[in-house]
Amino acid sequence: MRELQIVDAAELAAAYAAAHYVVMLDGDALRLRVGEPATDLEAYWPAGRYVFITAWNPASEPHSDTANKSADALLVAELDAAGIRRQSAWGEDADGRWREPGWLLADVDDSRSATLAQAYGQAGVLAWTRGQPVRLRMLLHRPDIVGALAGIGMGEFIDWVDG
Repeated sequence: MRELQIVDAAELAAAYAAAHYVVMLDGDALRLRVGEPATDLEAYWPAGRYVFITAWNPASEPHSDTANKSADALLVAELDAAGIRRQSAWGEDADGRWREPGWLLADVDDSRSATLAQAYGQAGVLAWTRGQPVRLRMLLHRPDIVGALAGIGMGEFIDWVDG
């Protein structure tokens, strides 16, 4: 397991919560947002539980495309070996300047998603139960977030799992 050294977990959570996430299903780009239900996606691709995960840029530090693609290939091999259903997805900032490929997984529980995320050096994943709003699960120690997340109104949709 990789040790994450995040300088400001609250800022990182705010960035993840404000990002746009997209899942490709049958040629359609379905958008996900933290705090909003994923009704269209759930209708297209039924599951009881959903997780968005990436293997790119571990510890939130930029890595080469070669290193990121290699990590992604390892994640895909692990998902396939476990028989976990997946769809191509990505996350991007509001300006579209940053984009990170990932996967939407079906029916993966919180323990397994945390183990996968930590194995690939990720600080968080999106995870939610069908019919509920999309949530951000941060795999870091909860910071003093009173002011940091209040401005984006996402604090109620962020779960902190001390990592």
